[in-house]
Amino acid sequence: MVELVSTDDPVLLSWLMAQLADAEIGAVVFDSHTTALLPGTLGLIRSRVMVGDNDLDAAQRILAQAGEAP
Repeated sequence: MVELVSTDDPVLLSWLMAQLADAEIGAVVFDSHTTALLPGTLGLIRSRVMVGDNDLDAAQRILAQAGEAP
């Protein structure tokens, strides 16, 4: 697995996971519990969206369509 994006934006995270699921790209969110437990960290701890090595290009295209840099 490789990191697709690291974010502290819960809206982006939710949207991205929905888009990846629609495209049938398996993804896992790392560190989401830590960011929820420590909301005052000012973005120091971010959630990471991880995808399979073979799905990275397709997942990056989804990010690019949203205007987010991979």
